Amino acid sequence: MASTLFYLIIGILIFEFLFSNYLSWLNAKTWASDVPSELQNLYEVDKYRKAQEYSKANKKIALASGVLRFVFMLGFLLFGGFAWLDNWVHSITTSPIPMALLFFGILTLASEIIGMPFSLYRTFVIEEKFGFNKTTIGTFISDKIKGYLLTILLGGGFLAAMVYLYQTTGQWFWLIAWIAVTLFSLFITSFYTSLLLPLFNKLSPLDTGELRTAIENYSQKVNFPLKNIFIMDASKRSSKANAFFSGLGNTKSIVLFDTLVNEHSTDELIAVLAHEVGHYKRKHILKNQIISIANTGILFFILGWALNNPSLSNALGAVEPSFHMGILAFSLLYSPISLIIGLFMNQLSRKFEYEADAYAKETSDGLALANCLKKMSVNHLANLQPHPAYVFVYYSHPPLLSRLKALGLGIH
Repeated sequence: MASTLFYLIIGILIFEFLFSNYLSWLNAKTWASDVPSELQNLYEVDKYRKAQEYSKANKKIALASGVLRFVFMLGFLLFGGFAWLDNWVHSITTSPIPMALLFFGILTLASEIIGMPFSLYRTFVIEEKFGFNKTTIGTFISDKIKGYLLTILLGGGFLAAMVYLYQTTGQWFWLIAWIAVTLFSLFITSFYTSLLLPLFNKLSPLDTGELRTAIENYSQKVNFPLKNIFIMDASKRSSKANAFFSGLGNTKSIVLFDTLVNEHSTDELIAVLAHEVGHYKRKHILKNQIISIANTGILFFILGWALNNPSLSNALGAVEPSFHMGILAFSLLYSPISLIIGLFMNQLSRKFEYEADAYAKETSDGLALANCLKKMSVNHLANLQPHPAYVFVYYSHPPLLSRLKALGLGIH
């Protein structure tokens, strides 16, 4: 059984590597040598060439990073690296919680070391070359340190709690863990803007003026009480623009990137706000929350059953079954299921985006929304004609041309 699981893990790893790179290759081929007729009103020739170069640069760095991670993981599996690490951890301590923390801490550190050169190159070479990067070395280091601390505190605390629950709750582990994770997720969703986001970005209440008055008028028009409207200093890291809705109940808020506010008209910003409100009005946030909770329950139910099977740990070479080796083997075996769930969630997300766009068109200015979407896509040097298979697997938002077509506004 253990050997069968081992070869299954190897097969999954190879399949996912080949599958993702095949889709990336298909997507790269969608870039025509000249500006396609559908895009001539969107992309100027020079901008289109720049977008092609940006796509190629990102594809190369993603391929290099992916190959290195694939080789590292495959080598670690084939040459017993996880079994060696497990034995070493057992030589340090036999207590389940410290073992798990040490085991995953070392793997996380190794992953960070592998990924650091690519992160630096992507930020300070590619993003810099194409005019997006605003991140200083100081900000980069500060972000990393804060990220590490959060990983240790939240990630380590979460892992320790899971091990403790597994050790103390027996057959009810999956249910109690599911409830605990759900409550924690709801807490983070509710207080992300007030607790976590300020660790990395400065949030300033939107000042009184034309934009705030327009937002308040729109909110009143659609009966959407909104007190928390923040501007985020996204420009200290990138020139790219965005906006998002956060929170539940009385904690709900709209966060606008300062780059978005600086680059778009009031009508366009109201249309973006209308899109975000549309997600709330169409109950997309509630539906996503329910589906996420259900998915988590299914995952923990399968995990609770799987952890009681010593073959999972044995598949990675462990002599003695352990929580951390079982979790690792389970995560590798679960990835195809995760891929399938991801396909469903992305399809649902794209449906929700169309519905939010339609709501924005109904309650604000559809043309302003279309113009905003065009500006953001072109300014971000996006591939406006991605391959359908790539969209189906990876896109949580529909491509620009599909959104414009659904809005019935063309590409003028």
